[in-house]
Amino acid sequence: MSQIFTILFDLDGTLVDTAPDLMKAHNFVMNKFGYPTKSTEEIRNLVGQGAGAMIGRSIWGQAKKEFGNVKDKKIKEEMVKDFIDYYGKNIINESTLINGVKEFLIWAKQKKISMAVCTNKQEHLAIDLLKKIGIYDFFEYVAGSNTFDYCKPDPRHLTSVVEILDGNLKKTLMIGDSETDANAAKNAGIPVILLEDGYTEKNISEIHHNHLIKDFVNIEKIVTKYI
Repeated sequence: MSQIFTILFDLDGTLVDTAPDLMKAHNFVMNKFGYPTKSTEEIRNLVGQGAGAMIGRSIWGQAKKEFGNVKDKKIKEEMVKDFIDYYGKNIINESTLINGVKEFLIWAKQKKISMAVCTNKQEHLAIDLLKKIGIYDFFEYVAGSNTFDYCKPDPRHLTSVVEILDGNLKKTLMIGDSETDANAAKNAGIPVILLEDGYTEKNISEIHHNHLIKDFVNIEKIVTKYI
């Protein structure tokens, strides 16, 4: 049965402020291998640039300069493994829902809107985070960086999920916080609602968006225009 409407959500920096826990996992690995650590604010500015399908918006994004200088492939693989192991065990120590998220998800569910997560976080980590923070049951599908053979900014990361949900691209919205989300949605022909304090170094003026929000409070007014 076709969905009435579909909303696709990014995860890190959009639904959940994961920067504190990502920063601790990142710094654990950097300290272990003798590379510079970063602050939570630096993590927020760099997470959105995540480019590795394996770890999405994790160590490759924050540490791309340091990580890129590591010549030994085995050391890189060990760094990635250590990051995922540490982060997986400490995924919700300090992470919190973005303001208004739970209320909006309840509203959307009541409106019978189909919802899914499209994240560059590994699928198992994304699912674990969503479950532990208490919003997993709102979503019909969770696509991570390793769910398909491609991930954002490839638009197929979004279009494949819409197809799986038996949705309609013309009746779909994307909510994200970075150019990775925006570019994927733009190339998929999907309108974008962008959070203004996203996990990105870019200015808002540099990122494609149809609407700009501070958080999820009163976002229903925007979404209702598309339904």
